[in-house]
Amino acid sequence: MNCKQLNSISLEEFLRALGHLPTKQSEKEAWYLSPFGSESQASFKVDKSKNLWHLFSEGIGGTTTDFIQKYFNTSVKGALAWAAEQNFSSFHQQTKPIKSFPNYHIDKIMDITHPNLILYLHERGLSEKVYPFIKELWFTIQNKQLYAVGFKNRSDGWELRNVFYKGALHKKDITLLPLSPETESISTNIISKHAHQKIAVFEGFTDVLSFIEMQKSFQGDLLVLNSTAMIKSAIDVLTPYSEISLFLDNDKSGRDCTNTILKPFPHAKDFSYLYSNHKDLNGYLMDKRQRQALPAPKTKPSQQPERDSAEKHEPFKKETNRIKKGMRRRM
Repeated sequence: MNCKQLNSISLEEFLRALGHLPTKQSEKEAWYLSPFGSESQASFKVDKSKNLWHLFSEGIGGTTTDFIQKYFNTSVKGALAWAAEQNFSSFHQQTKPIKSFPNYHIDKIMDITHPNLILYLHERGLSEKVYPFIKELWFTIQNKQLYAVGFKNRSDGWELRNVFYKGALHKKDITLLPLSPETESISTNIISKHAHQKIAVFEGFTDVLSFIEMQKSFQGDLLVLNSTAMIKSAIDVLTPYSEISLFLDNDKSGRDCTNTILKPFPHAKDFSYLYSNHKDLNGYLMDKRQRQALPAPKTKPSQQPERDSAEKHEPFKKETNRIKKGMRRRM
């Protein structure tokens, strides 16, 4: 395989294989959250006709080869070698559109036990208090098995995060959660006829988990956008609530979402000033935890052999070793 052949591979297919799905798209272009780092508003654009990408937040872009080099922090030779081992259907220059069936499947869903995920959550300032609201997902994409922290939305889709991975499976949607002393697990992901009059709104699930981690007496419903593209769905849900609290990001997209909600709901209260020196609520919690020197989490030794055995068979492990040195991704 040479660069010309590699650049003929559809960027959309390549991104999908890595678990990155567009937040919005048209016939000409598709927009994604940056595959290289954390952001709340999509700034990564793919020009479908030219098969080129551009990351507006960093002012960079290029071909499929350029993307692979940056994503895996490798050389042109390394990018060609990696791509040669894959099986991208668009490499065969198909004249028919690629079928839209998913090229992934979920292997298992379980409680959080993997030490790497426990450490990831710990580094985000999150303790066992939030475990009932998340799951550990093992899933396969393009014959590669991965695991991540999973956060469920109301359409049974999943937001996924680990230290090297940021993606989503199934349909993108908002998440609704009731928070009260009776809330026991992630399965309470449907609010029955808006039992509470209060609701708090967040952009991402690490922010709502941060809120759960810090709160002591809040009783109400929690709404997570999971993407700023879901703002219209959120507005439809907010109508019955008499008390709306906003905990959105302190960046342009966060402020835009806040203003979009305040227009139809002027009684809503913006609480982003509470963490004005940070990008989002999780950033505030992480800083607070660092100052408090949160003790390291404990893992169960009895579960370690099984997990270690599973890790030996993870096809993405070699790739993540290369990623560690060059990726600036922080989730």
